[in-house]
Amino acid sequence: MKRPDRDLAVVQRLLKAREVRSRVVHTVDLKLFGDGRPYPLGHHILHAPELTVHDAAGSAAATVTMGPRSGCYLVSLRNGSDPQTVRRERPERVANLICAAQPGDET
Repeated sequence: MKRPDRDLAVVQRLLKAREVRSRVVHTVDLKLFGDGRPYPLGHHILHAPELTVHDAAGSAAATVTMGPRSGCYLVSLRNGSDPQTVRRERPERVANLICAAQPGDET
C-alpha cells in the first residue's frame, strides 16, 4: 500500500468510528484505440487517490487528497471556499473538519 493510501485509510477509519461513511476513489486515465484496444502501457495516467464523503442525498460533502509535494491532507468541503491544508500528522483534524461541516447530517 502506498503512502497516500495509508494516510487516507487513517482518516477513513476515524470517520467510520464517528459513523460517517466514506470511500477512497482511484482514477486512471487510459487511452484506447478506436476499436477499444489499449495503447501501449506508457499511455495511462494514475491520479492521486481521493477520499470522498457523501451526504444523505448522495452529493459530495467533502473530498480529501494528499498534496503531491507537501504530503499534507487537502480537505475540500462543499461549503468551503478553498481547500484547507492539514499536516499529515493530524488526521484527526481532517475528521473534525468534515464532521463540523455537516452537523446533524447522517452520511
